[in-house]
Amino acid sequence: MNIVYIKGLRMQAVIGVYEWERHIRQTLVIDLEMASDTARAAQNDDIAHALDYATISQQVIALVEASEYQLIETLADAVAKMIRRDFAVPWLRLRLSKPDAVAEAEDVGVVIEMGERIEMGERVEMGERIEFGARS
Repeated sequence: MNIVYIKGLRMQAVIGVYEWERHIRQTLVIDLEMASDTARAAQNDDIAHALDYATISQQVIALVEASEYQLIETLADAVAKMIRRDFAVPWLRLRLSKPDAVAEAEDVGVVIEMGERIEMGERVEMGERIEFGARS
């Protein structure tokens, strides 16, 4: 598997646990790494066989900007599940940042990994390599 990535996707959302945060929109930034078999897309030079990062970006922005979660952990989980479901992504790593949350910090956030990463006859789960047989 190869990685398709989106870095620095910026959007605004209602997010936070404090009362004042429930009345404003705050900047959030998402970085995504998504496992993808890019061989067919490369061979055919056809977007129909690729992860369409423009479409993924649009759907992520729509979900985030319509959300009103309290925790970035909950939002990150919702985004990751949507991507895996709607785009058949077997594994992803998502970094969700809330850059203005702590005045003394450059950035705060959460990084989550979800799913299985398939590589050349191996399955990689949470950094652990496990041999397996041929996939059907």
